[in-house]
Amino acid sequence: MKKLSAFQRDLLFVVDGMDEPYGLGIKAELEAYRETPINPGQLYPNLNSLVEQGYLTKQRKDDRTNLYLPTDRVAAAIADRRRWEAEQCTETTTPPSP
Repeated sequence: MKKLSAFQRDLLFVVDGMDEPYGLGIKAELEAYRETPINPGQLYPNLNSLVEQGYLTKQRKDDRTNLYLPTDRVAAAIADRRRWEAEQCTETTTPPSP
């Protein structure tokens, strides 16, 4: 996950939290979090990149909809990221000693 962009990292968190992660649903969840519109030209190339990198698998749901399902690699990457964030918060919130 260290080599992913912030946008790709956010995509993984959103996909991991959805029961049925499909393109427009992912887009809606991410727009709600970021409070800004997301262009399909940004969304789908990044989802496809995450598929190519082994973070997601792409499955056809119907003629117009693909599901983007997290692989086992996502759970490990998210756990690693959360551990790193917790360490950073601990380091920055510890008051200096007198």
